[in-house]
Amino acid sequence: MDRKVTFKGNPLTLVGREVHVGENAPEFKVTTNDMQEITLGDFRGKNLLVSVVTSLDTSVCEEQTKRFNQQTTQIPGVELLTVSMDLPFAQGRFCIAKDVSIKVASDHRDASFGLNYGVLLKEWRLLARSIFLIDKNGKIVYKEIVPEITTHPNYELALEEAKKL
Repeated sequence: MDRKVTFKGNPLTLVGREVHVGENAPEFKVTTNDMQEITLGDFRGKNLLVSVVTSLDTSVCEEQTKRFNQQTTQIPGVELLTVSMDLPFAQGRFCIAKDVSIKVASDHRDASFGLNYGVLLKEWRLLARSIFLIDKNGKIVYKEIVPEITTHPNYELALEEAKKL
């Protein structure tokens, strides 16, 4: 069965393994803007909010990134990771230009995050806007895949769930 999201009403296909709340979070390997590889294992024992954006160069993705950057700092014990298919160098420029000091990582090499979390857009080889909250035991405790890529996720609900950890 094809899973779909839309872009301005036009359907796009999600590929990869669909994950569910309550499951163990799948491993992934992404690259930081200083070209270091990081994996889910690097966050072992920590609560992690993964903010997935289609491209940091779009207004909704920029706002999502900045908003989580500001608001997760007020939640003790929760780390933030923003993942996109943007190249690491572009992510680095974005962080400097927008004055955000968050952990940003690129899934451009292997699409391991996109495939392992079921948010890779088949038609574009970009990631669907989504949020995953993984607890310190490695379980997915919250998931949102935004059905229309041009709209915002439910920030309030994701942050409320993060506060419960």
